[in-house]
Amino acid sequence: MIKRRVTSYDVAKLAGVSRSTVSFVLNNVDMQISEETKERVRAAAAQLGYVPDAAAQALVSRRSRIIGLIFTRAPHHIDDDIFLTQVLDGLLQTTQKHTMRLMLDLVEESSSAATYFELIQSKRIDGLIISCPRADDRAWRGLVEEGFPLVLMGLVPDRDICCVDVDNAAAARTAVEHLVSLGHTDIGCITNAPLSYPAAAERLEGYRSVLAAHGIEFRQEWVRYGDFTLESGYARMCSLLDQRRRPTAVFVASDVVAIGAMAAIRERGLRIPEDIAVVGFDDVPFARYATPPLTTAHLPAAELGRRAGEMLIDLINGRQPDEPHVLLDTHLVVRESCGANLLSGSAIHSQPDSVPAAGL
Repeated sequence: MIKRRVTSYDVAKLAGVSRSTVSFVLNNVDMQISEETKERVRAAAAQLGYVPDAAAQALVSRRSRIIGLIFTRAPHHIDDDIFLTQVLDGLLQTTQKHTMRLMLDLVEESSSAATYFELIQSKRIDGLIISCPRADDRAWRGLVEEGFPLVLMGLVPDRDICCVDVDNAAAARTAVEHLVSLGHTDIGCITNAPLSYPAAAERLEGYRSVLAAHGIEFRQEWVRYGDFTLESGYARMCSLLDQRRRPTAVFVASDVVAIGAMAAIRERGLRIPEDIAVVGFDDVPFARYATPPLTTAHLPAAELGRRAGEMLIDLINGRQPDEPHVLLDTHLVVRESCGANLLSGSAIHSQPDSVPAAGL
């Protein structure tokens, strides 16, 4: 026997109110309804296991209950980037909590403006999150001018634009300082992405600032520019190893890029960390299972997605966040790829040491 679907009429009957009142309460429509009545409606809905119909909710609230997430990447960048899947997991937790859905899109440089405004004009979404906005992309500023709810996952100087990020430069400084503390002065760098992405530029600046602080010469020939992928890490590391004088350590500003770099080192018959120490950035899940386990700056990826989602939902509901610019904490996770265990003479334990990032 098929169980009859619970309707708003059933909730209204149990709560002793009209169906309109049920609709207003469960869709958070701003009406003059007492808290006692609201609680009675919610209790009745919970008791009956009532699930509001999405189409009906949209009609009442004039909202789609969908938020958009845009990755400013080419499709092939997404294949390897486990960090983005962690961000997505945190964001999905938030949308599910608020009974909303998520629309995902990829935007490359040439199509950004058209895609942003198409999403708004079609009214398919209530708000938008842009992950890793590029420094040369100003299309999203038009959304702010239109008053459209927008959150960036990436720090921007404009105080009127909501964003969530980490202090990339500080986390990079902590990673490179660790290499210096181990005795390295010949330290190369492979960025996570082209410098048109602010996070890449900030991580490179963190690397350079540590060298300057210790009077270590900055060598442009020891810097390479990654492109989010394993392949780019492999190719850039090969290029570094082709130098007449190669570095004894390398800071790679992405774990995904670092895994590719480590493959190139091993292919040349070199040992990690005995011949070249490696420190990554992100602390994606597979970092601890790399060969050897990868020392890396830990970023709270899922929390990044969760906080961006909560901030956007506040904006959609007409609430201005108390903190429009949020910086999440990072720390260094020390494993075997940097060589710290060689100095101590003992293996790194399964619970790695953590070093707080400077400046956070």
